[in-house]
Amino acid sequence: MTQPPAPAAPPRPAATSRPAARTGRTRRALRAVAVVSCVPYLGLKAAWIAGSHLGIPEGSSLLDDRVGMAVVNGLSVLLDSAVIVLALVLTRPWGLRVPAWLLAFPLWVATGLLAPVMTGFPAQLAVRGAGGGGGRPAQRAPFLHEWVFTVVYTGFILQGLALGGLFVLYTRDRWGWLWRGRVRELPAGTAGPAHRFLAVTASVLALLPLSLHVLWACGATAGLGERRAADRTADDHVLEAVFALFLAAAVTGVLLLVFRRGRELPAGVPLGLAWTGSAAAACWGGWLSLASLGGAQDIADRPTPLLSLAYAGQMLVGLLVAAVVARHLAERSAGAARRAA
Repeated sequence: MTQPPAPAAPPRPAATSRPAARTGRTRRALRAVAVVSCVPYLGLKAAWIAGSHLGIPEGSSLLDDRVGMAVVNGLSVLLDSAVIVLALVLTRPWGLRVPAWLLAFPLWVATGLLAPVMTGFPAQLAVRGAGGGGGRPAQRAPFLHEWVFTVVYTGFILQGLALGGLFVLYTRDRWGWLWRGRVRELPAGTAGPAHRFLAVTASVLALLPLSLHVLWACGATAGLGERRAADRTADDHVLEAVFALFLAAAVTGVLLLVFRRGRELPAGVPLGLAWTGSAAAACWGGWLSLASLGGAQDIADRPTPLLSLAYAGQMLVGLLVAAVVARHLAERSAGAARRAA
């Protein structure tokens, strides 16, 4: 049985129209969860900046560099405060007037920072529950008290769920037409030579960090350094598996998108994989690269060149995939605007 040919792109409203503002009970509830779940993390960070040792045991490496700790905690406060701002933008009428580029970047960063936590922390708890161990080796001073991880990561998971729900509702109302339809229906202009070049380049560059994360997740210690290799636990193996998972998602999504594989898939599937995978790879690769520049007091605690290369590689892959996604959405939006004019 044959079907009529699908249109090149789903219809969209005229370029000058604006979606009506909606602030229903669900949105208000999600906004409240997002704001309240930031309070424990922001409170802890503010206490540490003020000099408190709440949740920090004696002998923790966090106490070795007070200035560096204050700077990192200040940056963390700014990042988590952005969750509150985003929750307001996604639920207030004036949020619909925020330029797309100004909103997309912080949402992409929030996705990248929160998605691995939402995936990795429950997986670590499941591994511990199954008898896989976890935590720090007994011979090393603990980094933080265990209750801090539970409080902070639970807050992150709630932030991610609430912000993710608001993001879906907001983008469905304002830009939902961008990912309607099937992969085979995507306009030809959104998969040109530039898209394919960036996608292939990202895929090739992903081979090294992806292979390293898989090896480290499976227990290999090559390239980790003597101290880091000796301190590894099941939690570290889970974290490496999470990094590999999001790198694979980024590459899979961008290849499906530009080469039109999985033609019957909803268009939102490769876009979602590329968006989330690129954000997680770039943000965590960048964050860990930045943290490694702090310069540990003990040379044995410093990241090896191979570990630094893995972090830098996943960051670069994430940025390249994000560039493909941004260009895809911009060109599809521009094409729809021309047809609506």
